[in-house]
Amino acid sequence: MADADASRPGTGRDRARPGAASDPGADAPGFELPLLLFGGFRALIDRLHAELARQGHPGLRPAHGFAMQAIGAGGATASELGRRLGVSKQAAGKTADRLLALGYAERAADPADARRKVLRLTPHGIDALRRSAEVFEELRAEWARTLGAERLRELESDLRTMAPVTGLRVDVAGWFGP
Repeated sequence: MADADASRPGTGRDRARPGAASDPGADAPGFELPLLLFGGFRALIDRLHAELARQGHPGLRPAHGFAMQAIGAGGATASELGRRLGVSKQAAGKTADRLLALGYAERAADPADARRKVLRLTPHGIDALRRSAEVFEELRAEWARTLGAERLRELESDLRTMAPVTGLRVDVAGWFGP
């Protein structure tokens, strides 16, 4: 049974790739875990954006999705966007300008202070987030079919144990930055 699993792509048991342990029963080297986690993340995000492009959102990039999540339903000023993303106000302004140019966001007067401008998602931006949620559900279902529904639930539970979610963190760009 182990031999059949070893040849199944996507099971994580295929040890023929460079840097993997040669003995399938041996523990993988420590550096492989973050690479595998990042690889899984990247596979999901790449598939998401390919599907979003097919569905009418060809200019949307991963950074835009993080920014739209940071803007949220209540909107955000450029300074708030920068803090939420973990980037400078200038970097947040550039991202906001791109979202404005693509039609995903708009600037509006802050109802609490007319001197401030708030970024708000447009119907086009809300549509992109709605479609993203639908595509993520489809991708998760695909993973469940490949890995097995119970194994995927266990994986998600294990990840919640190791990296407890205390709130949505969208400051990936700032974390990867200089």
